[in-house]
Amino acid sequence: MFQGASSVSLDAKGRLSVPTRHRDVLAATANNQVTITRHPDGCLMLFPRPEWENFRVRIAALPATAQWWKRIILGNAMDVELDGTGRVLVSPELRKAAGIDRDTMLLGMGSHFELWDRATYEAKEAEEMAKEMPEALKDFSF
Repeated sequence: MFQGASSVSLDAKGRLSVPTRHRDVLAATANNQVTITRHPDGCLMLFPRPEWENFRVRIAALPATAQWWKRIILGNAMDVELDGTGRVLVSPELRKAAGIDRDTMLLGMGSHFELWDRATYEAKEAEEMAKEMPEALKDFSF
């Protein structure tokens, strides 16, 4: 279960240094293999390979009316491996699609991560916090 936010900068080659607290889990559960793809909200998703396989099956099973989303998510998926220092290469194509240059936010979302351009994430977060609380949360006890 991945959770928490990490402010991470990509290096000049576009490599993301996975926070230490997540590396052992990725080594044990995914043999350091991850898949990165696009998210409909404009960020990237980073899955441990076994979780990706489950997600991929669900996306592939979508009806023909979702064909473009299948193309966007499956067609942009890239299998990568953490290197010896815990870095993973984010391709130029995926960085461009998510508007990621250097400064990012890596969010643990349970079974996977979201990788956001930091400025984009902060703007979207501020926008959501300014809105009325969603109906689904109004009866939720914090």
